[in-house]
Amino acid sequence: MAIFATSATRVIVQGITGTQGRFHALRNRAYGTQIVAGVTPGRGGAMVDGIPVYDSVSEALLHHEAEASLVVVPPAFAPGAILEAAGAGISLIVCITEGIALHDEARCVAALARDHPRVRLIGPNSPGILSPGAINIGITAGEAALAGGPVGIVSRSGTLTYQAIADLSGIGIGQTTCVGIGGDPLPGTSFVDCLEAFGSDPDTQAVLLIGEIGGSAEEEAASYVASGFAKPVVSYVAGRSAPEGRHMGHAGAIVSGGRGGAAAKIAALESAGVLVAPSPAEAARMLAELLSDTQTSGVEP
Repeated sequence: MAIFATSATRVIVQGITGTQGRFHALRNRAYGTQIVAGVTPGRGGAMVDGIPVYDSVSEALLHHEAEASLVVVPPAFAPGAILEAAGAGISLIVCITEGIALHDEARCVAALARDHPRVRLIGPNSPGILSPGAINIGITAGEAALAGGPVGIVSRSGTLTYQAIADLSGIGIGQTTCVGIGGDPLPGTSFVDCLEAFGSDPDTQAVLLIGEIGGSAEEEAASYVASGFAKPVVSYVAGRSAPEGRHMGHAGAIVSGGRGGAAAKIAALESAGVLVAPSPAEAARMLAELLSDTQTSGVEP
């Protein structure tokens, strides 16, 4: 069972006429995702390989039913595109745009919370959401994934999301849904949001949580797990050797003033009962062992 999006979810692509928008729209469609329309202001009436293009999200929704939008728009315009989609009635927005100015991102996330509290934003700076065999909204390589569960993945790192999928698939462990929440300091969807959703999903038996340095998202996830999360969690935290005060990869990955370091995050997760692996490949192995032990014992996870 998928979380947040299913094979029935219909998607529009904002920025579809750009090089990246076109590439990922067609790639997602080839995976089986229902890409029903595209939006690029000033390009209404165009077609992208049979996908109709409109000048606005509202116009697209006059002609097509859609619940989700993939935002592939330059940083300066991405917050406006997100709010446009929310205002038009889209309930799930996946934004892969990286490099949005922090003050613009803050205003956008605050506006969503205030004016559109039921809209879920995944990202910005996210690889998207993938439920193997059902739907792919974003830039994750669906061919690396394995359908059938039983592991849900939530990650701050795009690259490590891909590696986790490949590592698990390589040893025959399928995934229910893989969510890249993005590495920016103000993600629209958090670790806790995803843990709540995986906790309610009957097909997800265990969760792989991939964190990294910077911020407090991992500590918040640890508190949530400790409060009574019923399913086993394995984690990997990237950035153990990162020097303090230096940006590592993107805006969210920075250790400053002694806060946001990998050691503190690992300690919090372990205190909550999370199994923390020393490497992504080891995380997959630990999950395989954990699932095997659970099945052997006959105990519900």
